[in-house]
Parts: sequence; structure tokens; C-alpha cells
Amino acid sequence: MAHSNTPIINETLAQQLVMNQFPQWSDLPIKMVKQSGWDNRTFHLGEEMTIRLPSNEEYAPQILKEFHWLPILQKHITCQITAPVALGQPSEYYPWHWSINQWIYGETASVDRIKDLNQFARDLGAFLTEFQNIDATGGPIAGAHNFYRGGDLSVYDDEMRQAIAKIDIKKEQKVANQLWNDALSSRWECKPVWVHGDIAIGNLLVKNGMLKAIIDFGQLAVGDPACDLAIAWNLFTGESRTTFQKTISLDRNTWVRALGWTFWKTLCWPIKGTDVKRIIQDIFDDYQNAFIQKDI
Repeated sequence: MAHSNTPIINETLAQQLVMNQFPQWSDLPIKMVKQSGWDNRTFHLGEEMTIRLPSNEEYAPQILKEFHWLPILQKHITCQITAPVALGQPSEYYPWHWSINQWIYGETASVDRIKDLNQFARDLGAFLTEFQNIDATGGPIAGAHNFYRGGDLSVYDDEMRQAIAKIDIKKEQKVANQLWNDALSSRWECKPVWVHGDIAIGNLLVKNGMLKAIIDFGQLAVGDPACDLAIAWNLFTGESRTTFQKTISLDRNTWVRALGWTFWKTLCWPIKGTDVKRIIQDIFDDYQNAFIQKDI
């Protein structure tokens, strides 16, 4: 297979890779997980492990980053996170590094699977606080390798200006411009902290209605934590959102940048199934009610 071509990633390829590089596991059954991500294709390997294969060259560096940093980070985190087991090498069958990870039992988070949304907000907020307090010395600085998650929001300024210009209602367009300008007006002034980069419901697992684990650290970097706060609007509402915000306890400017990240993602790159109308309305309401005149 030519390395210049994107390989067809399926169970046959996964089986071939395991057989060639990890023959001790070649007898284990392989099947694709129910919900595989965009950046990577994930397969069950037996009952206790998963195979993670980048879907494209631009996502390939995530594997080495996770394999190096996740065992280090896990030592400082109470909540369960992805645990690498083995590192696969590029080969004639597949041109990039790939990994075998421990399988974490749980279900993808959703409102109907969470027993107590306020408690879930506290638990997730506690994880992020703990995560941000880990020494980030030597960590990968946010940039092109992780699509600037944790970096400067202005990277997406042109894209957002074009999207805002398409908002039909002039009053909403005015609020959108004000919010976006406000989000761009500040920077993270503290030491860079650890950033997951994709705190979304697809990367949060629940068990018995409680937060079980955080997975998929492909966008891992150190920088501004604002991008990790978008879940405040993507999952939480009302009291649970307030609980999450109080648990994280960051300054007003960071929360406004978080609104900016949420607004950009929702307006320009909404995930399938996202309630775009509800989220944007909540963004506008919270910005006007909580951020323009006063801090949270």
C-alpha cells in the first residue's frame, strides 16, 4: 500500500496489523466500536482492549502524543482516562503510528443517561480543575498540531466573520459581533495549563449515571483552558451550567473566550445532532445577562 494514499481502515486491516506486530493478541476477536470518532477509527480487541487508528495523516501525531503523556497525566488524575497499552509502528499496510489501549466500560454521556446533572457538572468541573493543576512543563504547546485548541481564538476570525455576516436578524448579528470581539480581546495571562481540547459528550463516559471516564486526548496541549469549557453550553443548562461554572471558578475573560469557542464551533462546525438553535440562543442570553455588565 502506497504511503501517499489514505488506507482503507477496516477490521481486516486491524487484524493484519495486530497479527504482524502483536502476534500474542492475534487470536482475539476484532470488531469496530459502536461509536468511532472522526479523527480515529476504533476497534474492540477482545474484551479488554481497543485498537486506535488515525483516519488521516493530519491526525497521526496524536498517537505518539497520547502514548507519551497519558501515563504521566494519569498519575495525577482521580478520574479514569484513556490508558495506552502498546504502540503500533508504521508499516507497508498502514503508514502511521497506531495504538492499543485499555477498554473502558461505560456509555457515551447524554442527558438521559446522567442520573444527576448537577453532580455530573461538579464531577466534570473537578476533573478539569485537577487536570489544569498538573505541572505542564514540557507539554506540547497548542498550535496547528491540535487545531489551536488552547491557543489563540483569532486563528478562526476570518471564518467567524463570514459566518456572522450570514446571520439574518440584525439584532442577533450585532450581539454576535460584540461577543466575538469581546472573546478576541483577552488572552490567558497565567502559566499555560493542560488542555484536553475536545471536552464533548462523545468523549465523556458514564456508568450507573455517573461520570466514569474521559477519553480521546488527541487534541491534548498546554495553553488557555477556555476551549475546554464549551461543554457548559453543549451539555449543561440552567442550574447545572451554573454549578459547572462555579466548580471551575475561572475569571470573566476566560468564560467569555469559552463563549467564543462555543460560538465558533456551533456556528461553523456543529456536530451532527447538535441543537444549534438552542445553544446559540443560550450563548446570546448568557453573554447579555451575565458577561456584559458583571462577572459570573
